[in-house]
Amino acid sequence: MLALALVSLWPTNRGIVRMLDFVREPAIYLAALLGVLAALFAGRGKWIAVGLFAASAVINLARMWPYSALASTQVPLPEEVSGMSCAEVLSFNVLQPNEDYARTASLIERTRPDILLLMETNGDWLRALEPQLARYGYRLERPLENTYGMIFATNLEVEQARMVANTSSNTPTLYATLRMGDGARFELVGLHPRPPRPGENTQQRDANIARAGAMTPDGIGNVLAIGDFNDVPWSRTTERFREEGSFLDPRAGRGSFASFPADYAWLGWPLDQIMVKDGVKVERLEIGEDVGSDHLPLMARVCVDPMAPDSDMPERAGIVPSR
Repeated sequence: MLALALVSLWPTNRGIVRMLDFVREPAIYLAALLGVLAALFAGRGKWIAVGLFAASAVINLARMWPYSALASTQVPLPEEVSGMSCAEVLSFNVLQPNEDYARTASLIERTRPDILLLMETNGDWLRALEPQLARYGYRLERPLENTYGMIFATNLEVEQARMVANTSSNTPTLYATLRMGDGARFELVGLHPRPPRPGENTQQRDANIARAGAMTPDGIGNVLAIGDFNDVPWSRTTERFREEGSFLDPRAGRGSFASFPADYAWLGWPLDQIMVKDGVKVERLEIGEDVGSDHLPLMARVCVDPMAPDSDMPERAGIVPSR
């Protein structure tokens, strides 16, 4: 366990090493359990074993520390949003083979999000949710059979919206420029990149994901990024996404907000992300109930400061990162 913890610190692009980021939290619990058992029942040299287990737990905890309840927060929650226009957000990976369409439809009916991002949606999902989607003033759909389909719907004013395959082929990323009722503008980035896999080099994947957030089409400073990142927030990939895009994470200092797998989220991973930038504020953030997918829905109420400047490095305006 200590060897794996040390290997996980290796700054490599090998997918099998990068996947160790996913098991940091359960590895801490397992090390603690085995350390206690060693202290109670091991014979000669048991304190060496206890020390090795403790060292592995400390290494993993150090990497996850920003997402513990003892760490400092990046975003106050709830933020002060008086005088701002706000919108309800629902970001949810529906699980393409899941045929329990009614529970997701009911979730949309109950929460009535102003911004809806659904992932792993194919033609069957699009047809099943048509009654709910029909109530939105704007829709952009890319149904796919490869588990990377995407549906975006909103009742906010849309200046422009498009889906581009910029993290990998047949894997859409959403870019939309939206306007609140009081005229405050912001850009929305919706991501569902492919996960790291054993035997793969993640260098290009990581660079594409980082650029996806750093170079938005209209170059607006106010940005909301949501989606199933297929990655944990303490990984180097997601850290790079935050740093290059100057994003803040409202979950930092509050726990991981694990969303996968739905049945064991208490022992799972926070694969579904939400990040904000500049004038985008978070009034409420929560992980929803199990509605039949392998993910839990991420729900938030976000607001945009109408006094915040809505331009960020004008020379970048119009740029969409390429594959």
